[in-house]
Amino acid sequence: MSHLAFVSIAYGVTALTILALITWVLFEQRARRSELAELEARGVRRRSAAKEDDNVE
Repeated sequence: MSHLAFVSIAYGVTALTILALITWVLFEQRARRSELAELEARGVRRRSAAKEDDNVE
């Protein structure tokens, strides 16, 4: 295997891995946002929301 082929394959594998990680993070973000929206629709509030309400006074 030539040096150029090795480097090209290494860059390709790295690019695919980074692309897969970015895709995974975006899908997870969408799933977590929909879960949060569902919980908030059912009336479940975040613990930090109570602290924010206390500071509004």
